[in-house]
Amino acid sequence: MNICFICTGNTCRSPLAEGILKAKQLKGVSVRSAGVYATDGAPISNHSRCLLEEYGMPVTPTSRRFTKQDLEWADLILTMTVSHRDTLRRAFADRADKIVTLKEYVGSAEFDVQDPYGGNFGVYQQTFEELSDQIDVLARKLMGEQR
Repeated sequence: MNICFICTGNTCRSPLAEGILKAKQLKGVSVRSAGVYATDGAPISNHSRCLLEEYGMPVTPTSRRFTKQDLEWADLILTMTVSHRDTLRRAFADRADKIVTLKEYVGSAEFDVQDPYGGNFGVYQQTFEELSDQIDVLARKLMGEQR
């Protein structure tokens, strides 16, 4: 299964989610991330990079804008917010079925992941922990679907 995580600029949340899921090394699962409004090649946030490195997780060092190729590659597109989801669903209405929020997909009551942009390291740590919890549930769900 190919999974693409989406946030706004692909510098904070989606690179964290990508690194967290990649670190689980789930058989048959490929992961990438992108941003709805990303600038190709911008560095990810220092706090996101530091957290991933601290936990020994893979780091994708630069941002990418979401493209039609990502849409075609991905079996599942997991956004950080309802706004990201709705933006992509409007742009790619014929493939809206595979675009959902991460929290929606794992069955959480609230659908948005906190945006740490501009926050201190502690704010990024909270987002990292929130994503780790959600991705633990995601991994269990994915492994259950692969049986």
